[in-house]
Amino acid sequence: MATATRTIEVHIKRQATPDAPARTEKFSIPYRPNMNITSLLGEIAAEPVTASGQQTTAIAYDANCLEEICGSCAMLINGKARMACSALVDKLEQPITLAPLSKFPVVRDLAVDRSVLFQNLKAVKAWVPIDGTYDLGPAPRQFPQIQESRYPLSNCISCTICMEVCPQFNDSTNFVGAATIAQVKLFNMDPAGAVLKEERLRALAGDGGVQECGMAQNCVAACPKQLPLIEAISDVSRDVVIQQVKDFFSL
Repeated sequence: MATATRTIEVHIKRQATPDAPARTEKFSIPYRPNMNITSLLGEIAAEPVTASGQQTTAIAYDANCLEEICGSCAMLINGKARMACSALVDKLEQPITLAPLSKFPVVRDLAVDRSVLFQNLKAVKAWVPIDGTYDLGPAPRQFPQIQESRYPLSNCISCTICMEVCPQFNDSTNFVGAATIAQVKLFNMDPAGAVLKEERLRALAGDGGVQECGMAQNCVAACPKQLPLIEAISDVSRDVVIQQVKDFFSL
């Protein structure tokens, strides 16, 4: 007697262009142990046929490192913002539903435009200023305690999951989100980066700045790299207020 082949049922929200209507396609994929969502999408790309036998196209999605370092493959998996490369099929309830992040413009299928994060990082000058016009010499010394505090913040992979799950990140508030605020703390603690500290704090005192945070703490629960986001937001909020007081008395 033939044994039925075990399959994985997947429902994927698709959209051919940013202006096209969304639709859902269902797929039935042969099961293999230790599959993740990325490999599941690879199976569909190899044979793009729906569960009803209709020929379709491969699913468009962002991916690069495949080991939770680049932050590219964030999407909604069973309604939860997660990384596709680290979401294991064996641990997911079926049918597995895949959809693009809901707070970013859809490019196609599961791929979205997350350039707002990089615009926010540019607005707060999240970099160490090095213009190449002078001899930098050896890097400034850092106390081990400062290095210890900065290292977790440097692990941000720009996945934007913290922004997706944040109730304050929306078109009404223009809130920059936890990732940008955490990077402000990271670069303000850097001996060379601190030269732009006041400019970063002033940027976060304006529209969409740190005052928009409602401390829902969704970002902490969702962050795939477990960054100390609430601690960073609290510290930067204090620094922003101090900077505002300094600016007031220097008028």
